Amino acid sequence: MEPRPFEIRIADEVLDDLHERLGRARWPDEPPGAGWRYGADLAYVRELAAYWRDRYDWRAHEAKLNEFRQFTVPLAGIDLHYVHQPGVGPNPLPLLISHGWPGSIWEFHELIPRLTDPARFGGDAGDAFTVVAPSLPGYGFSFRPGQPRFGVGEIADLFAELMTVVLGYDRFGAQGGDWGSFVTARLGFAHPNDLAGIHLNMMPLRRDADPPDNPTEEETRYLEELRVFLREETGYQWIQGTRPQTLAYGLTDSPVGLAAWIVEKFRAWSDCNGDVESRFSKDELLTNLTIYWATGTINASFWPYYARIHEGWPIPEGARIEVPTAYAAFPREIVRPPRSMAERTFNIRRWTPMPAGGHFAALEEPERLAQDVREFFRPLRR
Repeated sequence: MEPRPFEIRIADEVLDDLHERLGRARWPDEPPGAGWRYGADLAYVRELAAYWRDRYDWRAHEAKLNEFRQFTVPLAGIDLHYVHQPGVGPNPLPLLISHGWPGSIWEFHELIPRLTDPARFGGDAGDAFTVVAPSLPGYGFSFRPGQPRFGVGEIADLFAELMTVVLGYDRFGAQGGDWGSFVTARLGFAHPNDLAGIHLNMMPLRRDADPPDNPTEEETRYLEELRVFLREETGYQWIQGTRPQTLAYGLTDSPVGLAAWIVEKFRAWSDCNGDVESRFSKDELLTNLTIYWATGTINASFWPYYARIHEGWPIPEGARIEVPTAYAAFPREIVRPPRSMAERTFNIRRWTPMPAGGHFAALEEPERLAQDVREFFRPLRR
């Protein structure tokens, strides 16, 4: 289990093939006046694909990612890729950060420096973290064709082994959003003695639990929002969680199809008021997309959905996580349960309503997220 230094280097022929495919895309029609109502807007996807083909520079963003110290290590039948960036401070706390779908480690390119070197951004060096940021198994650079698939429970166990056995940390913090929030919560459930605390920017409560008796006004609002979300916004979960292989053929073969599938979520789930580029530049969107495309990982990235539907919720019904927990409540998160419901499962020590931001907090609001993480863990340091 000896870590090996790793540098991202996508082959020229992969980028050349991408360019050629973008140049001969076959486009669908759309209903008159559709916009984004029925999915990804045709005019915008055409615009993004043209930029990807003619103006986007992968090598510049590859170099930015390679500024971080990266490694792979053989664990559980795969080569797990991770960033391991030392903290700049007197006693950095190890912090595991986990991304989700349709994200990648690129989500953290603005967050990691704010966590490892807070003094550089006007903070206190005493709040520094040594950050470990893995690519989830089956995502990005934690992938080879045909490798074993991992659900949330297996990912949490794998990450615990990475932190405690491979890297030798006897106590660490964990942070995550999207699937990363599930992984982080599962760590709190299955490996509580290894953790100083957990910080979430999505609250992974069971969506199949019985509603509370005599719900409050806030709980009623959340339950109605959840009902609408489950009806209108979860089609992707059902296809990814029941027939992932069938969907993977189209998205692995067509970069335009992949772009439409993923970018629609960045628009729908962020605090962008319908203008996706008010939150993410084309370069940010396309760097994330290029990681999926170049590594061929869209199919493997679906697996946590299949595992959750067929193996159950990662936190058992009725379980309580006693590890100190913080939640950064971004106003445009896809689901927004109230604190009263979260406290039934988590030992909530900090609950921070954020003034702006959505599902992709590390990209949308890296400074606010970093500040909340620093303040939460400050009293939990030894």
